[in-house]
Amino acid sequence: MESLISLVNKLQRACTALGDHGEESALPTLWDSLPAIAVVGGQSSGKSSVLESIVGKDFLPRGSGIVTRRPLVLQLHKIDGEREYAEFMHLPRKRFTDFALVRKEISDETDRETGRSKQISPVPIHLSIYSPNVVNLTLVDLPGLTKVAVEGQPDSIVADIENMVRSYIEKPNCIILAISPANQDLATSDAIKISREVDPKGERTFGVLTKIDLMDKGTDAVDILEGKSYRLQYPWIGVVNRSQADINKNVDMIAARRRERDYFASTPEYKHLAHRMGSEHLGKVLSKHLEQVIKSRIPGIQSLISKTVAELEGELSRLGKPIAADAGGKLYAIMEICRIFDQIYKEHLDGVRPGGEKVYNVFDAQLPAALKRLQFDKQLSMENVRKLITEADGYQPHLIAPEQGYRRLIESSLVSIRGPAEAAVDTVHAILKELVHKAVNETLELKQYPTLRVEVGNAAFESLERMREESRKATLKLVDMECSYLTVDFFRKLPQDIEKGGNPTLSIFDRYNDSYLRRIGTTVLAYVNMVCSSLRNSIPKSIVYCQVREAKRSLLDHFFTELGKKETKQLGSLLDEDPAIMERRTALAKRLELYRSAQAEIDAVAWAK
Repeated sequence: MESLISLVNKLQRACTALGDHGEESALPTLWDSLPAIAVVGGQSSGKSSVLESIVGKDFLPRGSGIVTRRPLVLQLHKIDGEREYAEFMHLPRKRFTDFALVRKEISDETDRETGRSKQISPVPIHLSIYSPNVVNLTLVDLPGLTKVAVEGQPDSIVADIENMVRSYIEKPNCIILAISPANQDLATSDAIKISREVDPKGERTFGVLTKIDLMDKGTDAVDILEGKSYRLQYPWIGVVNRSQADINKNVDMIAARRRERDYFASTPEYKHLAHRMGSEHLGKVLSKHLEQVIKSRIPGIQSLISKTVAELEGELSRLGKPIAADAGGKLYAIMEICRIFDQIYKEHLDGVRPGGEKVYNVFDAQLPAALKRLQFDKQLSMENVRKLITEADGYQPHLIAPEQGYRRLIESSLVSIRGPAEAAVDTVHAILKELVHKAVNETLELKQYPTLRVEVGNAAFESLERMREESRKATLKLVDMECSYLTVDFFRKLPQDIEKGGNPTLSIFDRYNDSYLRRIGTTVLAYVNMVCSSLRNSIPKSIVYCQVREAKRSLLDHFFTELGKKETKQLGSLLDEDPAIMERRTALAKRLELYRSAQAEIDAVAWAK
């Protein structure tokens, strides 16, 4: 069982070292789940004397007013041999064998935290005492409860101390050691009053009665010690501390313990209770009880630690890695984040993530519908055909076929395809921009750095704009090429048509009749539809080649080129993480370190058993 108390001692020291001392914060606390014995009492209740009696050493600061202004976590370790020494956690590897220096260090360390004011602080001091004359035990000495502020203290000090004490003892894992002087009415005891509020059934409270030897003659504390005046689940324990005169004379603590035993054994009123009175008995009872409580709490602590480690790791993962200090590290971090963004963007286009299907929809539905809406048959109405054919003749009517008229009719029809072609380019561009927004939002690492997020987005948009211009030129060039050169084979069929149904000996002017013009319109419409069908396939190829393929291949290439020219300060400006996130990550990392070390300590004890 001794290893269990040592385990909790290690965990408490780790908690303090890594900033967890049960205060209210946005971080999970391990401190609150660790069983501890909190020593509670009013000023001048004999609280310090009880602790010194348990330890067997003078080591606590004394004086008027509030002497204990920070929690003192006192960890007692029973060792073999005769040498006794003390160690503070804030002074590693320094051993104190002179306990007068221990007293001075407690005062000095308190002042370091609170200044030389009389303020209080919730940050605990950790003191370990190694001695053959102690039992394995951990106690938390809290500031003494008071009713009035003294000179140099704020008016809030009374409430501040009570709130600090309450924050410790209201936790279900806290064992309360309530110190009350026997020469005062128990009904006015500060320790009993506050203990009753947080532990009304007395299930976590040990009552200690001090100054029994200072009671008025003719009175005794038997009713209290027998649990008749105020009943607790555990028996009351009486102690007889050294008097102020003994303290002034530096009366040996071992001799004082012997005198305490003699007092209870020789006083008729307490003789029958002598076997469970005194500071030695108190230490043994508390040690045994603490062991039992720790043993019962270990499974719950293990479960809490495992759950909290997973939660902390998850949040740290969401917050991302800390920023590197050197230029190379910063550049690598930026490039790695951009790579993640680029991969997410490609996944949208390739169908791993949604959004890329919208590009296909442009080619499969929107472009064909736009081409269909051009209604070439209206453009090739009888009036329009007649007008263009007539105008193309100029002052010399055509002899066999109105070639210039055909060309003008075809060109005027095909040029209208530029509109749907350009619209397809713009629509795909808009889709690619939308996917950039999605990829930026889905790249968790970019949320960490607002400036980099904006820069990456802007760089991607600029690249897409350049790609759109290239795509527009290439796509419209396809349309222009169709206008510039007509497929000869198609028109070589025209004389055959004439031979089958026409009469080439008709006069020139007869060729302007309706049936002739209608046949021209039909021929041109057939050719335009053939070209339109071809463009319906080649326009998507041009757009994919110039925009989609390039977006997948080189979306951030220009950004990377510019990135390589930046200096450390400029790179740092891109990684301008929110200070609150940086602080949160640091705090989470320290708390995760605490929980992992606690996990390792508990596992080591479990395996040892």
